[in-house]
Amino acid sequence: MNRPVKLLSVGALTLDTILRLETLPTHQGKFIASDGVQIAAGMATSAACAARRLGAEVFLWASAGDDVIGDQLLAGIEAEGVDCSFVRRVQGARSALASILVDAHGERVIVPFYDPKAQADPETLPVTDLAAFDAVLVDVRWPGAAALALTAARDAGRPAILDADTAPLEVLELLLPLASHIVASETAARIVCGHALDPETACADLASRTDAFVAVTGGAAGSWWHDRSSGCVRHIAAPKVKAVDTLAAGDIFHGAFAVGLAEAMPVEQALRFASAAAALKCQRFGGRLGAPDRAETMAMVAATWPA
Repeated sequence: MNRPVKLLSVGALTLDTILRLETLPTHQGKFIASDGVQIAAGMATSAACAARRLGAEVFLWASAGDDVIGDQLLAGIEAEGVDCSFVRRVQGARSALASILVDAHGERVIVPFYDPKAQADPETLPVTDLAAFDAVLVDVRWPGAAALALTAARDAGRPAILDADTAPLEVLELLLPLASHIVASETAARIVCGHALDPETACADLASRTDAFVAVTGGAAGSWWHDRSSGCVRHIAAPKVKAVDTLAAGDIFHGAFAVGLAEAMPVEQALRFASAAAALKCQRFGGRLGAPDRAETMAMVAATWPA
């Protein structure tokens, strides 16, 4: 392909305050962080920034308040080279916030706030035709917009990728039938399947409910995907790294996977590409700020899965 692939990322845009502690608190009190950063992020936004670093042309469709925080959010994401012209600003609404604690092993606690007024369903897409995009990625945080975008992407014959993460069952049940590609967290898979399954079984269960491509991610344990040609679930091991911060690793995975699909990579290659990008991110503190560039990611792919 002679031009960069063009992606639309739809969903969360939040102001994240990320604080690093030796251990996560188990009781009330005051705790002094060893590091901290405040950035514009959110699932779809972090995926968009990751895809941009990997060489894609990326547009973000999100919703924010008409407040100072909203101004700060747009400035931060535009600085990454992501086009924010589709971001909706809602008069009288508050922009989304998230407080995140990260421990010495990279594990985290996330507490987000979304103003229902800012997250109200949109009436229409920001563009009349999604055929100009090579792929569309949505998260579960703005369901009304996600449903519109997934439907329009499939109608246009483009990959309609759902980042299925923790969300109410009714949201997942709304969005799952609309996607052409579903990449779910273990938690989301279990919410849908209704019982505690291992990732491989959950992947097979999800795949039986849809005609879409299905994968389930398991962090350091790797990812599982359903190969419809053979009728079985296959596993891709994650690169072995020492995790410093797992925040936004899933978002980076989804952004990289969307780039891979948009570039017409075979699905297993796209999953390896995504796994490599997510693993590199885990070695760096600061959420999406740790997203790697193209050269780093391809080097990790080559080192982990030699030809």
